[in-house]
Formats: sequence, C-alpha cells, structure tokens
Amino acid sequence: MKAPTELISAVGRGVARALVASVLWRGRLDTGGWAGINPRVKSGRFMKILPDYEHMEYRDVYTCLLHRYRHILGLWQPDIGPYGGLLNVVVDGLFIIGWMYLPPHDPHVDDPMRFKPLFRIHLMERKSATVECMYGHRGPHNGHVQIVKKDEFSTKCNQTDHHRMSGGRQEEFRTWLREEWGRTLEDIFHEHMQELILMKFIYTSQYDNCLTYRRIYLPPSHPDDLIRPGLFKGTYGSHGLEIVMLSFHGKHARGTKITGDPNIPAGQQTVEINLRHRIHLPDIESLRDFNELSRIVLEVREQVRQEQQQEGGPEDAAGLGRQSPQPCAEPPAEQAKGPGDGGAEAAAEPPAQSGQGQPFVLPVGVSSRNEDYPRTCRMCFYGTGLIAGHGFTSPERTPGVFVLFDEDRFGFIWLELKSFSLYSRVQAAFRNADAPSPQAFEEMLKNIQSLAS
Repeated sequence: MKAPTELISAVGRGVARALVASVLWRGRLDTGGWAGINPRVKSGRFMKILPDYEHMEYRDVYTCLLHRYRHILGLWQPDIGPYGGLLNVVVDGLFIIGWMYLPPHDPHVDDPMRFKPLFRIHLMERKSATVECMYGHRGPHNGHVQIVKKDEFSTKCNQTDHHRMSGGRQEEFRTWLREEWGRTLEDIFHEHMQELILMKFIYTSQYDNCLTYRRIYLPPSHPDDLIRPGLFKGTYGSHGLEIVMLSFHGKHARGTKITGDPNIPAGQQTVEINLRHRIHLPDIESLRDFNELSRIVLEVREQVRQEQQQEGGPEDAAGLGRQSPQPCAEPPAEQAKGPGDGGAEAAAEPPAQSGQGQPFVLPVGVSSRNEDYPRTCRMCFYGTGLIAGHGFTSPERTPGVFVLFDEDRFGFIWLELKSFSLYSRVQAAFRNADAPSPQAFEEMLKNIQSLAS
C-alpha cells in the first residue's frame, strides 16, 4: 500500500479535497437526525465548542484523520460478555464518531432505536488527531483508540473519574436505569427482573474504561429472500428488548443475537426457521387452543426428523449456503394437509407473492411482553428456538412457530416456554456495513458465535 504522503499527489490531492468537501457539505448524521457539526457536538447533556477548522489543510485532515482511522468505520460488536452491543462508527463533518445503538425501552418494540456517543476523533492541531471519550455525564475527556487489526479495535478512557457521579454508585445506578429501561427500580415489581437488571449494571460497569470491538456485517440480500434481511428489535421476556440479525441461508433463515443476556449470549443463534416447512394455522377459534397449535407443530417436527434421517444430517447442518436461486419455500417431501385441516402446508409459489394475510391470535396461555402485536399474518413456518439456563448452561433447541406479519415485523412462538417474541425492523441506515462477499458474512457469523460459546 502506498504511504499517505504518496496518495496526496497532484491527483490524490484533488480526490482528498473532494472527499473532505463532500463530508463538510453533507449536513446531517448517518445516525438519524442530528444536525451536522458546526463545529460543535450536542449530546443532550453537554455542548462543547471546538477549535475553528476554517484554515485546516485538506492534506492534514485526510492524512491524520480520514486515512488513519478509515479501518474503524462501519458496524461493530463490543465485547461486553453475554450482553454484546451495536456500535456504528461514522464520519460527520470533521469528526469520526462512535455511536452506541440501544433498543427502545421495553416493551415498545416498534419505537425507534436510541443512540449515544461513546467516543469521537478530530484534529485539535494540524498534525495530531485527538481521541475523546464521551461516556458519562461530565462532557468529553481524554481517550485512546488502538487499531488491533483490520476487523478489531479497542478504546480506552484515560480519565475514568469523568464517569463517576457525585451521588456515588447508587446515583449512577438510578441514572443508568432511567436511561436503559426508562423507569425506576420501584416501577419494576418482578423480583427476577430486578435481579437481572442489577446484574447487568454491575457487569457492564466493569467495561466503562476499556472496550474491544469486532466488525460485523449486515446480511447480504437475495431476490428470493422471504423478506429483506437485516437488524430487528425483539422482546425477550424479563431480559427486555434485544437486537437480532435476520439472515437467509438457502432453505433456512437464522436470527443471530447482536445483543444478548446471561441465558443466551450475544453471538448465539436464537432462532432458526425451516423455510421448507410452512405451517398452515387452523381457524381463529382453534388457534386459541394451545394444545391444537402444539399438535400441529410437533407433527411438523416429526416430518423434519424423518427428513434428517433420510438426508443423514442434523437440521442445523442444512442450508448453510445458498444452493440455488429457487424460492425459499418449496414443497416438502410429505403430502401436505388440506387448507382446512391445519398442519404443514407446502408453499409452491415464491413467499413474497403468496397469501393475502389471515387472522392471527396468540393461543390462550402464551405470554407476550407486548400485547399490541398484529392480528393478521402472511404465513408461518416451522422453526426452533434456543433456550438455556443461566450462564448458557444446558442449551437446547426447542420447537416453535415463525410468524411473518409483514416486511418489517415477525414473531416467534416458543412452545416449551409458552412465550411469544415480537420483532420489529431497525429502520436506521448504516454505511460501510455491507459484507464484501457472502463468504465473508458467513465467516463473521461463525466468529461471533465461537466467541459467545
């Protein structure tokens, strides 16, 4: 690779000027609505006016900021034990800013994502980039960024006293609770939920001075995908809302946790959908009967088990790569039941074109954090969900129903837990987040799952 000074040649200088000019004129953040730097950054808690960049050389901006830190732009998953996270690093004006994306407050899954700045990089002097930590409530302070390798970097705060509050840990906890959950501890009556919240605060507080991030990619899309893949917010009982990445792999779809919890950590595959086995729901009154739905799903599970024996491999081994540009839902080997019988139904047409929607209601006894779920669905498929004890002990894949509501929402009924998770698409636009190839995306999934195991 050519040195930065060689890149700023007669031609390269023009390219650099065009790049910086485009950045300066962009006028808005990639993160969804803040005004461009002027040159000040707002966080809702503080405002810091920075040096005047009017006379800054394009060469210095490109060499010391844009070129030097180009490898950290994009989406990243912080290593915070089982909890994970979603970081988006963007160029905004003459800054590089790392935004941590947070789900909306439980259980409002359709609300937009929240975000807060973790660090920023800019030029305080012509030849030197300054890194500032923005964690805490006392404004920007001295920090450090180390690029470990192309797909990994770390941040460190050099002034952690800025993270502390005058009221001590109790005030810090109450402030964190309002920001993280939008409520006070007195508002949470469930004792187990209180324990989970306190555990998360204690655990994540250990990472307020140093974090390591690993690159993640958005899943590649294909015309035959059931819906557009991407990031979704989902309800997970007492754990609150978590971020899940939906991706398609031949005849299977997978939901991988980007944020997690002590039971199923970030990086693990939370749900898998078998697109070869569509489930036809019974009439609305029969659907209210949990035993009837359970009978239908277990019948399909037996079909899947028989197919696995014939193919000589486990369910999870199927569909790892896109095998052909055929529709995602194909007729299963067995004879499908008639529309009035309930059970597995083959979808002979492409999923995007099949079905006009049918009434949907959760069976009696199935709990849901959000009762405001859609009352019509497009189609359903057999799937499995991953459950485990605290500390990811005794993990087990259990049967369930994947319910497609529309392009931006789906659900999953966990039969063994008698629970329902509702997922809603993350609508934010992310730059520098596409995988360079399908193979690179598959490798990324393997890496984050191996780190979580």
